[in-house]
Amino acid sequence: MPTPNEIVNIMMAKDYFSQWLGIEVLEIAEGRCKLKMQIKSDMLNGFGIAHGGITYSFADSALAFASNSYGKKAVSIETSISHLVSLKEGDEIIAEAIQESNSNKIAIYTINIFNQVTQQKVALFKGTVYKTDKNW
Repeated sequence: MPTPNEIVNIMMAKDYFSQWLGIEVLEIAEGRCKLKMQIKSDMLNGFGIAHGGITYSFADSALAFASNSYGKKAVSIETSISHLVSLKEGDEIIAEAIQESNSNKIAIYTINIFNQVTQQKVALFKGTVYKTDKNW
């Protein structure tokens, strides 16, 4: 069975969107992960702040990596986000995914996103995944 690091490397190799986001994996372990990325100019909306889909996608990648870290392929079945603070070009953000609940087929995760400089929480994401029988 591959390690959590090996699984994330396999996933990232073909995850062109996470690559475009510029995601860097800081930590990965079973049921959790920590990611980092920087807000770029092409991620801004008409208000000059990060488009909500950017933090959503960032958190979704953290959910994917954390939930697949056990070696079984997992897919999201429900997700939601609360945007707490706006982000601007150049902001560096950290996503921390933590498993809250785990059963044979369903797991629930909380992903907190922080501004790395101010340490302020900028978004809160909740995700539920379905765990398949397929191995990595």
